[in-house]
Amino acid sequence: MIPLCIRGLGRVALALIPPAARAGLGAVLYCIAFPAVLPGADFQALWAERVKCVVAVEYVTETEVERRPTVAMGTVIDVNGTIILQAGAVDPRAAIWQLKEFKVYLPGEATSTPGEYLGQDSFTGWHFVRAEPITRARVVPVTAFAAREGGRAPALADVIWGIGLRPKDEDFVPYFLKSHVALIQALPQLTGISQHEVAAPGLPVFDLAGVLVGLAGPAGGQTFLQISRNGRPTPTMLINVEESSAFLIASEVLPHLGRVPKAASGRPLAWLGAYGLEPMDREVAKFLNLTAQSGAVVSEVLEGSPAQLAGLKDRDIILALDGRPLPQLKPDRVVVSYIDREIERRAPGASFRLTVLRGTDRLELKATLGEQPKLVREAERKYFDRLGLTAREFVYGDAIERRVRAAEPAGVIAHFVKPSSPAAVAGLRQEDWIKEIDGADVRTFSAAVAKLAEIEKDAARPEFVMLVARGGETAVLRVKLK
Repeated sequence: MIPLCIRGLGRVALALIPPAARAGLGAVLYCIAFPAVLPGADFQALWAERVKCVVAVEYVTETEVERRPTVAMGTVIDVNGTIILQAGAVDPRAAIWQLKEFKVYLPGEATSTPGEYLGQDSFTGWHFVRAEPITRARVVPVTAFAAREGGRAPALADVIWGIGLRPKDEDFVPYFLKSHVALIQALPQLTGISQHEVAAPGLPVFDLAGVLVGLAGPAGGQTFLQISRNGRPTPTMLINVEESSAFLIASEVLPHLGRVPKAASGRPLAWLGAYGLEPMDREVAKFLNLTAQSGAVVSEVLEGSPAQLAGLKDRDIILALDGRPLPQLKPDRVVVSYIDREIERRAPGASFRLTVLRGTDRLELKATLGEQPKLVREAERKYFDRLGLTAREFVYGDAIERRVRAAEPAGVIAHFVKPSSPAAVAGLRQEDWIKEIDGADVRTFSAAVAKLAEIEKDAARPEFVMLVARGGETAVLRVKLK
């Protein structure tokens, strides 16, 4: 027996409502709950095969004070047992070495097998995990259900369905979801939106014949007005984290399944260094006689970046890449994501042409992509339990955020502050920039770690001071250890 339209805790299938009560719901609601054709006996075999391409992945993030388990839904993509997870499945602040004990669960089973984390692909955003041979023998790649020779993309009002998985305490039992295609839009990837939730984030979406039509992305949210007793409405955003109504069209998924990272860090990572891109304002476009042209304004060209070496300047308007005009996308801000993806699909060392508008002059610039500077998740860090803080290496992104020269890093970042610790009581906050410790400049990570280690070991020391910067302001914090 396959459950129909059961979507989550607290939701009841219309088929389970007593006939007398169901009659009062009206024909319109009945049609919405059970759109078009219902699965029949033949669907049982089709369902049993499609469920074999989905899994649940559990892993532990080992932080300074806890081991935090996380569960994400994944889709099997090849015969090697490679699994993809959505971008949001892993905390971007977590270091690779903090991600441990990956486990793979098959739908409806309480036991797991080990998995190996392979890294994240910057272009798709997917995280890749590989299952052991014992699991590979029991799963089917989602590509087995893809249409031959491209197939037909879903159209408006098409009936589609997908798979959800119950929580771990229910052994990840799979359940059935179904909807209609309500909208297809380039965001900038071609994305389908269904009338209501159609699959768990990260799991596949199929048509009535069981052919793959897409991969569910992160769940969107709906805004409601919550009205209190005083009658004042307050906007409230509700997000379904277990199911999604948005899905990438299969043609946006299948060509990129082979982008398995070569290293857990995800490197190599391409970098241009054009910072703070913004869509060209419509009034500006009208003034420049570019109403039929999309464009992106460069807020800042980063120091020493490939963009600077290519001759790109602040306030330049990017109009084309390699001679191809930027597409007109809705909403306008999507053009920024389009440019980012065009960079991320390339590798460091790749060259391409930028057509830019500078004032009234149209220029052709040749840019050669570089290697992305060290990211926060790659930065060195050290936890000091007695003091109650984790010092993190100052990286390129910290310099950009704090508007200082990246070539002259100074100090460390408070990556973590333990609640009720001496550092927390003194007023230190996460992301504070520590520039001095006990009056000594700590211009490098190693210098800061050596100073903090010296203080931590000195059991007789009653206190120490730190000079920190936060939001453009500087303060001296006195940390009492006794």
